[in-house]
Amino acid sequence: MAGSDELTPFKAAARVLDWLEAIGELTLPINLDLVRQMLPTTPFGKGATLLEPAPVTWGSSEGALVRNPDNPAEWGIFYNAKARPERQRFTLAHELGHFVLHRDSHASFNCDKESIYTGADTLKQIEREADEFASNLLMPGDLLRQRITGKRIDFHLLGELAKEFGVSLEAMCIRLIKFTEQRAVLVYWDYGYLKYQWRSQSAIRTRVRLRSTDDPQEPLPDTLAADEDIVQEWDGIQMPAENWCSSEPPSITLREMKHSYPGGNRVLSLLVLESAAPRKLAGGGFEDEETEDSYDRFTSRGQMPY
Repeated sequence: MAGSDELTPFKAAARVLDWLEAIGELTLPINLDLVRQMLPTTPFGKGATLLEPAPVTWGSSEGALVRNPDNPAEWGIFYNAKARPERQRFTLAHELGHFVLHRDSHASFNCDKESIYTGADTLKQIEREADEFASNLLMPGDLLRQRITGKRIDFHLLGELAKEFGVSLEAMCIRLIKFTEQRAVLVYWDYGYLKYQWRSQSAIRTRVRLRSTDDPQEPLPDTLAADEDIVQEWDGIQMPAENWCSSEPPSITLREMKHSYPGGNRVLSLLVLESAAPRKLAGGGFEDEETEDSYDRFTSRGQMPY
């Protein structure tokens, strides 16, 4: 139940998906309105009422979950009506995560950008948990694995999957990094500077590291990320892996893909490297001394990219 140490975001989302499957409604994209109506009939929402979502009418909130002060059993979900449809879906799933995981300890959740950036550690933690719930609910791991196993990874495939699952391309790329067995790195650039990078487990085990420039990190020479004349490259271009990664020998190549958002200020780079054996450190172990990617530091501050 909400507030229980045993109920993780992953387990909570898995239970909801199991209930959807039991009634024959585990279809894509996940029907969030059905989930909203179903939750009060389950152990996750017994005795509570979830009203139909409504647009935010105050401040700059991306979303909110609010208890009715006149009826403590009644909860309202609010979302930013100006956001992209996939962003709205993630917000709704995020607020459902608060309902399932946190409503016993808080009377309201106002998920504006400032509170996420500057909130206390407790606030950042529950925001991360709500995001993890949303990600697992909207992009069920089993269904995603079925669709990527044995497939050539590029932005065409990921774009199709994003539409099928009803999420943003960025959210799908992040989910891919978690599930792929390939050596892959996702890099997000904001106004020409690195916002975050996230490596797959295979990339971590083989100690894939991006070359460093100045702080803040800028796109590296001889890469698509640095080429302003190339706006989109969804198939990917093969190049020496050492163009990006100081850890890679000259014989290893990678495929770099590029997606530029409207306006050109935000860019996604996806790198898929050739396979390589895990690399031991000087002490004989395989553990990467830098176990926390910049994506982990980014999200540890409560900042979510979706």
